[in-house]
Amino acid sequence: MHPRTPDARAVDDRAPFATKSDLAYTRVRALILSGELEPGAVLPQATLARTIGISTTPLREALRRLRQEGLVSLDAHRDARVAPLDATEARELVELRQHLDPLAASLAATRRSEDELAAIATVLAGLESLSSHPSLDQLEHHRRFHAAIYRAAHNALLTEALDGLWDKSDRYRLHALADERDEADRARSAEEHRLLFEAVRDGDSEAAADVMRRHVAASLGARAAERLTGDQHRDGGPDR
Repeated sequence: MHPRTPDARAVDDRAPFATKSDLAYTRVRALILSGELEPGAVLPQATLARTIGISTTPLREALRRLRQEGLVSLDAHRDARVAPLDATEARELVELRQHLDPLAASLAATRRSEDELAAIATVLAGLESLSSHPSLDQLEHHRRFHAAIYRAAHNALLTEALDGLWDKSDRYRLHALADERDEADRARSAEEHRLLFEAVRDGDSEAAADVMRRHVAASLGARAAERLTGDQHRDGGPDR
């Protein structure tokens, strides 16, 4: 990934926010999840607050919320950093998704409406397999495809859980994309997206679950977990 200058104005200014803390939370969270603020980076609180147009007090409240999500670390001196990537967390995210994503796909195949199927097809039509340096729009489009399947499962708790896992996984996807993706890998991903749609369209719950299981196993999140584990072992870190 190429380092970029954080722009706390990246979030749509038209979005309504109940409090200044909510505004700061949304802006800083977007910067972290998009990779604008990289793992381990110091969060320049005064600069961020000034750019957002708030004082440091609501910003600190936002940082405490982000710490609860595991995205920010705060020390005793109130210094803040973006939480580093962690091989164990990466592995655990993949383990959860290997069970929950196939469940969502299976349910979607039997519960989806015609409107929901049309929504999945529309997103699929514009979906591109992610390159090594995807735009934020490409990343969001990838999420919209999976989110459309989650919604079609008609299980609110499952969708909420998967949305949270997706948020946490975004940083790991970007980490995996630091390695170039070859055309075969991108073609495989595109084919799996097509097969997912067809299984959901045909009401084939077993096929939908099977394709999604393979999709998660070969996902960018899984590659990030392998990459981080390898880095940890080379550095002599703990084998947790």
